[in-house]
Amino acid sequence: QVQLVESGGGLVQAGGSLRLSCVSSGIIFRLNAAKWYRQAPGKQRELVASITATFDTHYADSVRGRFTISRDNGKKTTYLQMNSLVPEDTAAYYCAVETTGGTHYWGQGTQVTVSS
Repeated sequence: QVQLVESGGGLVQAGGSLRLSCVSSGIIFRLNAAKWYRQAPGKQRELVASITATFDTHYADSVRGRFTISRDNGKKTTYLQMNSLVPEDTAAYYCAVETTGGTHYWGQGTQVTVSS
């Protein structure tokens, strides 16, 4: 049974920071890519950051330099450190893992709200 459990969202003022966590189970996490998506009301889902099984990272242009994705294979956890937050970062954030077979599994989402 594959499960991803996210935490760390909340309300923060512009310029502040949050750290999102996503703990996985039921998969061989070290073999899978981990990703963070976000979706704001009325907008399409956006890939924010990803990290491969070999620790290569990729970022959306809108967050590069402010967000950092990481992973701890021993804890089967991926993190998204978000610094210098702006109101445009307000969205529901979702963790996902992609298995070696190409299947995506999703967390339940955690809300991030950035006030000005």
